[in-house]
Amino acid sequence: MAGMSKIFYLVFIGAGIVLCFIRMIKGQTAADRTMALDTVTTVTTALIVVLAFMLKRAIYLDVALVYALLMFIGSVVIARFLERGL
Repeated sequence: MAGMSKIFYLVFIGAGIVLCFIRMIKGQTAADRTMALDTVTTVTTALIVVLAFMLKRAIYLDVALVYALLMFIGSVVIARFLERGL
């Protein structure tokens, strides 16, 4: 029974990533696409954390933390660029 719940979590998170990618492609403005990209990175971080607990590997938690920090910095840079323009 516990194995089915793990698969459910992975499928649920994967569906969230797919929906965010669709929003990223079909977003009307650059701000919409940027927010969708930020959401994809957040959901991907959650996926890495779930995999860390499933595989019982603590190193994946470090990877998730570094990934989230890098993507946060990237989001700030993109927001600054959109605010100022070229």
